[in-house]
Amino acid sequence: MSYLFVREDREYLLAPGDTLESDLGILEVPEDVEPGDTVETHLDTEFRVRKLRGPDLFNHLERTGAPMMPRDIGLVVGQTGLQSGDRVLDAGTGTGVLSAYLGRIGARVTTYEADADFADVARENMALAGVEEAVEVRHGDVTDELPTLTEGERFDVLTLDTADAAAVVERAPDLLVSGGYVAVYSPFVEQAREAVEAARAAGLEDPETLETIQREMDVGDRGTRPSTRGVGHTGYLTFARRE
Repeated sequence: MSYLFVREDREYLLAPGDTLESDLGILEVPEDVEPGDTVETHLDTEFRVRKLRGPDLFNHLERTGAPMMPRDIGLVVGQTGLQSGDRVLDAGTGTGVLSAYLGRIGARVTTYEADADFADVARENMALAGVEEAVEVRHGDVTDELPTLTEGERFDVLTLDTADAAAVVERAPDLLVSGGYVAVYSPFVEQAREAVEAARAAGLEDPETLETIQREMDVGDRGTRPSTRGVGHTGYLTFARRE
C-alpha cells in the first residue's frame, strides 16, 4: 500500500520501507506508517502522510497518454449510477485512471488495451492503486473479443474510450444486463455522433451526448468572477441504456 507524503507544494508517492532522497533530506519510510502520521527526514523536515484518493491517482499514476479527467469520470459514475458490485467492461485502458477509480468504488472491471506496453503500465498502476484484485487488464482489441464476450456474463456498464467505440455500441444489447448503460468518451464530436447513431440503430434507450466543461472561479479582494484561463473543455460523453 502506497501513501502520499506531503509538505507545502511538494508531494511524493511512497510505500512502507521506501527511501526518498531530496534537498529536504533523506526520508526513511517506516514499515508501520499510517495516514495521519507525520514523518521526518534526517534534516528534521516534516511530511504529512495521506491516504490515496481518486484525484491523487490522476496526478501520480504513470501516464501512457491523455487519461480521462476526474470531472469526466464523475459524470460517468453519476449518469450510469455505477456502484459497488457492478461488472464493467472497459475498452481503451490507457493509463488506467478510469479503471482504478471504478475499482476503488467496488466495481469489478475487465479492461482491454490494444498496446502491450500500455497494458503492462496499467497493470502496475492497478497495483499502485490497490485494485489489482478488482481490475483485470487484458491486452487486445475488444472488438476482436466481442464474439466471446457476448456469450459470457453480462455487464452492468460499458465504458469505451476508443476510436472504434461505435462498433462495440452496436453489440451493447448482447453485452449489457437489462437497464445497463453504455458510456462513450470521445475527443471529437464526430465520434460522439457515430456513437449516438450506433446506439439508435441498436435500439438503446435515450442516447445523449454531453460536453464536459469546467470553469474555475477566481476569488479576490475586489470580488469573484469566472477565470479567464481557458474554457476547460475536455471531451464529449455519450450515454445510452439497454431496455
